[in-house]
Amino acid sequence: MRELFASLTDGDGALPAGAALSGAFVTDEPHTRLGAMRRGAKGVIVGIAARPGRAHVIDAHELERRLLEMGFVEGAHVEILHEGPIGRDPIAVKLDDTRIALRRDDANAIIIAAGKGAQAE
Repeated sequence: MRELFASLTDGDGALPAGAALSGAFVTDEPHTRLGAMRRGAKGVIVGIAARPGRAHVIDAHELERRLLEMGFVEGAHVEILHEGPIGRDPIAVKLDDTRIALRRDDANAIIIAAGKGAQAE
């Protein structure tokens, strides 16, 4: 399953050691991270892959758990509704019928099938 997300790594072809990984919703669409998408972009969640050691106060597994509890589950449809004025952070996301605001750094843990009208940076 880790090979599925190899294209989303920092360029070495493998997920960072200890990365939390969830989901195996396979599509033929190109994948991107939710945090890399721009306002108006749409997509479908294909998994969660939090990167350990980032600017998070919590560890990668805890971030994954919190995102799943908020409803960021595979197969859910997302759309970027709004970007903050400074550094485009935070972002407002339409998650199926719910609106959620979250930091881009946290949104980078969410893997999206970008072929559904999504525009990455």
